[in-house]
Formats: sequence, structure tokens, C-alpha cells
Amino acid sequence: METALIVEDHPEQANLVARILRMRDYQPILAEDGEAGLKLAREQRPDVILLDLMLPDINGFDVCRRLRTDPDTRLIPVVMLTALNDVQHRVHGFRVGANAYVTKPFDISHLFEAISAARAWRASMEQRSLQGEIHVELNSEITLLKDLNDFLMMVCQSTPLGPDQVIQIRQAVMEMAHNAIEWGNLHQSDRLVTITYRIHEDRLEIVVQDQGPGFDRNQLPHAAVPDDPFSHLDVREKLGLRAGGFGLLICEGMVDEMSYNDAGNQVTLIKRFPAA
Repeated sequence: METALIVEDHPEQANLVARILRMRDYQPILAEDGEAGLKLAREQRPDVILLDLMLPDINGFDVCRRLRTDPDTRLIPVVMLTALNDVQHRVHGFRVGANAYVTKPFDISHLFEAISAARAWRASMEQRSLQGEIHVELNSEITLLKDLNDFLMMVCQSTPLGPDQVIQIRQAVMEMAHNAIEWGNLHQSDRLVTITYRIHEDRLEIVVQDQGPGFDRNQLPHAAVPDDPFSHLDVREKLGLRAGGFGLLICEGMVDEMSYNDAGNQVTLIKRFPAA
């Protein structure tokens, strides 16, 4: 029988969800707080986790973040089931790796649709022979970058990458996400930046995409180039741009591969794992 871990501190709510799940032949497992949920997730390896956000010890965002950075629980599908229904909490939930977000009170059909979508994500990860993938979106606000990169740093630490490599990939993602917000989406907060993180057997791959028109790397006079890394400074001064322009050059030195799509609004960063 398939199992579902319910992380919920209100017994009446937990028991209601458990009864609903039994209707579809799920065996429910109950946890009353975040730490208990994490422990049971590692021990029981449930087929899906239904996670409340307002818990008595640690909040559901932190629970999800820790699930995604633990190799033993990284691929367990997570559905956030909560009364918090504003856009900010929804975005935060997906940013820390939730697969679906359902608000209370919920329709039973919507709950099972979310569970099916979350489990389909797990199946697709296994079919693609990946050890893990997280797909997150954030709106174009610089203040959101810290949470994203703190999360990515913890994720990197669950890979074979060494401390210096973790710092390098974190800085590279920070720079690329900042470029996506500033130059791609032009600080328009309704435009999203999509970041996909994948762990393969031999490498970490991170894809950053904005909703802007893109650009041609050969037509960026305000950005540093390897052959003459300082010539762009005069161009930036004449254009009235802030000091900088070294981002792309620095990022290329921090990763093993860096490539753009044809449109120029998506960059792929690859960091290879050290040889065993």
C-alpha cells in the first residue's frame, strides 16, 4: 500500500486528511511537528508528504528545504497543505522545492490532483536518471535572491562538491539571477525568473531563465571581455551605468561550462563533481 506522511499539528485536521487519503488506499503516517516529520520521512520514505506550514517547532518552509537537501529524502514529492493562500507564501513554497500547493479549505479533487502532479514529478526524475531536480520561480525582486541562494548553498552541500566549489557555484547563480532580474526582466516584478537545479551522476546543472527579450553576447559593449577586460568601463561611464560589467567573465571562471540559448534569455551553468 502506498504511504502518505501528514505533517500537521492539529489532530482534527490531520485525522480528516488521513480519512480522505484512506479513500484512495493510501496508508497515512502522522507527524505533529516538523522535526518528527523529517525523522519519519527519512525512516519511512513515504510516497508523498502533505506538509502544513504553521508548525509548533520549525515552519513548513524549513522542513521542505531540509527535505530537499537530504539525499535520503530529496526526491520525495511534497504537497504543501496550508491556510496561507497569498502569492508570497505560494512563491516561497515553490522556491524551497514544493511540488504542489493546496490551500485550506480544499476540494478533495484538487488535493488528489496535486498529489498526482507531485508524484508525476518523482516519476519523471527517475525516468531521466537524475538524482534530483528542483524547479523554482521567483518574481523580479532583488530581496528574494538571498533566500534562493541560501537554499542553493545547502543543496550544493548535499553533493560531492567541496566547500570552495560550493561558494563558486553559489556566487555564479547569484550573479546570473541578478542579471535576469536587472537586465532581462528590467526590474518588472510581475516577470518571473525560473531556476532549475539538477543533480546528475557527475555534475550539478543550474539553468536560469528570465522573461525578457534576450540578448546577443557579442553585442554587449558594457560587459567585460577576456581579451580586454577593462575597455567596457569607459562605455559604462558614458552610458551612466553603475560600476561593474564583470559578471559574465567572473561566472565563466567559476563554473566548468556556461552556455546561453539562442534567444539569450536562458543560461546554463555546469559544475562537475571531483573524480572519486
